[in-house]
Amino acid sequence: MQTKSQWPWDIKLFLILIPLINLINYYLTYTNITLSWHTVIAFCIDTLEGFAAWLMVRYIIFYLDKKMPFEQSPVKRILVQIIATLGAGLAIIIILTELVNKIATNKPVPWEFYTTDIFIIAIWFFVVNGIYMGVYLYAEWQQSKSTKKHEEKIMNERRKLLLNGFMVKTGKTELLVAYEDIAGFFTEGEYVICNTLSEKKYLLDHSIDKIEKELPSILFFRLNRQYLVHRQMVTGFQRVENGKLNVLIKSSKNISSPISVSRTKAPAFKTWFQPEAEEFSA
Repeated sequence: MQTKSQWPWDIKLFLILIPLINLINYYLTYTNITLSWHTVIAFCIDTLEGFAAWLMVRYIIFYLDKKMPFEQSPVKRILVQIIATLGAGLAIIIILTELVNKIATNKPVPWEFYTTDIFIIAIWFFVVNGIYMGVYLYAEWQQSKSTKKHEEKIMNERRKLLLNGFMVKTGKTELLVAYEDIAGFFTEGEYVICNTLSEKKYLLDHSIDKIEKELPSILFFRLNRQYLVHRQMVTGFQRVENGKLNVLIKSSKNISSPISVSRTKAPAFKTWFQPEAEEFSA
């Protein structure tokens, strides 16, 4: 459940939430509260006890994430997590409360603490567990969406490859030009041209952005705003200043070589052109 950042989401949340919970507890527990140094000190001590209990709860949850993932047995994991966090959290609150009360007053904690306060605190531990479980379920939902989107992308790529060609018009005739016969696409003024290996040019009605989405990305790559080329036309690339690339293209009357690729697109191009090499270097 923990995110990869210097300040995980739960630390940021509970730094605010625990003092707020303590305020609500004071409101529910005490009928008359007067602002004094005693009240402020008591509030600060109770808040620190809350942080200590939460840190133990956090440790238990992350430990269970490793030893007893939800995927193995969700019901068992939920029961173990609730029992373990509730027991450990309440134990810390009780021990610290007794210790502080002993130091401050040399008297045992009032019985009302066990008959009223402890039940309210227990409810908050259920809320904390609910927050962590809710975030886990949300992360799983997001992961499921991402996986589904990736699968749909793969299916679309397969459909594009099965079609094995791109539709063009010449006069009143519509032709399916095989991908293997296409050198690439380029803009010429306000128009987009489909250029074949035999140097035939077909004027297209669609923008180069839309054409890019229709083509299988495994075969075609958008080098810059002007050029979208087939893999078979690319012979290599040169590194130039500021992380840019000059992509080398086979001899073509309509597609010049080299073609410049920006610094931001250079990593994606190298991964597309040499996927095995990029995976090995990573």
